[in-house]
Amino acid sequence: MLTQTQIDVLKQHPALGWISALRSGVIRRLLAEGRLVRDDLETQRLAEITWPELPGERLVACYNPQLAQQRRQKRQELLAATQGELETLAASVSRPADRPETAAAIGVRAGKIINHYKMAKHFTLTIRDGHLEWARKEDAIKNEGLLDGIYVIRTSEPAERLTAADGVRSYKRLALVEQAFRCLKGIDLLVRPIHHRTAERVRAHVLLCLLAYYVEWHLRQVWQPLLFEDEELAADRRQRDPVTPACASASARQKKKTHVTSGGLPVHSFRTLLAHLGTRCRNTCVVAGDPSRTSFSQVTEADA
Repeated sequence: MLTQTQIDVLKQHPALGWISALRSGVIRRLLAEGRLVRDDLETQRLAEITWPELPGERLVACYNPQLAQQRRQKRQELLAATQGELETLAASVSRPADRPETAAAIGVRAGKIINHYKMAKHFTLTIRDGHLEWARKEDAIKNEGLLDGIYVIRTSEPAERLTAADGVRSYKRLALVEQAFRCLKGIDLLVRPIHHRTAERVRAHVLLCLLAYYVEWHLRQVWQPLLFEDEELAADRRQRDPVTPACASASARQKKKTHVTSGGLPVHSFRTLLAHLGTRCRNTCVVAGDPSRTSFSQVTEADA
């Protein structure tokens, strides 16, 4: 997600378009001002709006019912877990004792609980020596629930160049960029550790890693039938509802289930396919007893 500072820099280059998203605090303001109506958005699923505070930008509001259900369920689970541990702590500190536990000590223990589940904003605690009470902030919980499943895309691209639906699709494809960074920083390309000391060599090292990822990306596209990749995803993306989460195609599910392609070949991960291909070699053989030095190609057997 681009920060406002980064967007201000991008605005200095009119030819450079961008796509980002609004933070939850801004979405809450749009709901409070009535520019977003949750009931209408739940019906339409996608709506383009304007906001005077962001002139020259297009805002596309989306509602994902599956995401709303996931967030609602997750919040209820965290609230229940926090409440359970607070009840246990309250029972523990209220037991008769010669020296009741101090309020400071109880506060430390209670703080660890609510901070562990990130639920401090949804509970009010009353603490004194040998005593702990808690209560849910129902208004805060309700207000947070209003944002469940809602996200708003912001972009500088005009409607003639990018429709609202395509803007949502493009924003979702930012996951490919995140995957690229994970690949660069993970075990795939091993950008780090960088065993260089000069700036020029570090830049060269990163450039080579980017080129390597570029090659890997193209190989993944070409080898999709042999990998656990969904070959129909790109075509399906243009047809399905842009807000609805993608579902694996029947062919992708079949490959995952049987580990065999439609042509009867074994399905690989990218790494195992590279290892498999590393065993193949095309040798040029020459007939020693032939005066004309006849040659032919011989391919090694798989995994030989």
